[in-house]
Amino acid sequence: MKIKLSLIFLALMAVMNLNGQNSGNCVADLLLTSSSEREYTTEPVSDQQLDLILNCGIKAPSARNLQPWKFTVVRDEPTMKEAINNVVPGNVLIIISGTESENGATPDFDCGLAAESMFVAAHGLGLGARIYGSPAGNINSKKDLFQIPAGYKAVVVLRIGNVEKNTDAVSSATARKKPEEVINYRK
Repeated sequence: MKIKLSLIFLALMAVMNLNGQNSGNCVADLLLTSSSEREYTTEPVSDQQLDLILNCGIKAPSARNLQPWKFTVVRDEPTMKEAINNVVPGNVLIIISGTESENGATPDFDCGLAAESMFVAAHGLGLGARIYGSPAGNINSKKDLFQIPAGYKAVVVLRIGNVEKNTDAVSSATARKKPEEVINYRK
C-alpha cells in the first residue's frame, strides 16, 4: 500500500510540475513562471533592489559591446504619471534610452536586451515588472522633463514595483500560444 501511495504521490508531483512549468532550473523556472504584472502595491522598491536591477541592465549583452544605452530612473509620482498613468507610489520607472544613430543603425535591440535583463532581475527579487514600448514617443516629446541625455532617445520603459505576494503569475497571466503555433522546425 505504501508503494502505491508513493507512486501516486510521485505521479501527482510530476503532473504539477508540468502544469506549473517547473523545469528544475532556477533561471528557467523564473522565466517560465513570471508575467508582466499590472497591479502593484504602494510598498516602495528599495535602493538595494534598484541598484542590483540597474547593474543587471549594465551587464546585458550588446552588439560589438557598444552598450548604447542610458538608464533614467524616475521615482516621483507626477513625472511617472506623465509616462504611465496608472503608476502608484512606490513604483520605479526606468527609461531605457538608446543613442540616436547617424548611420541608420539603431540600438533598439540592445536596449530591449537591457530591459529584459532588468525585468528578469526584478522578478528574481520577488518584484513585479512590466516593459512598455508605447510611452517612448511621449517621453521623447518631453525629453527635458524626463532628463533624457542629449544624443539619446527613449526606447522602452520598465516599470518595477511590489506586487501582492498571493498573486499566482502562472494562472493570472495572459495565455501564451502553444509551441506548435510559434515554433517551426526545418526538416
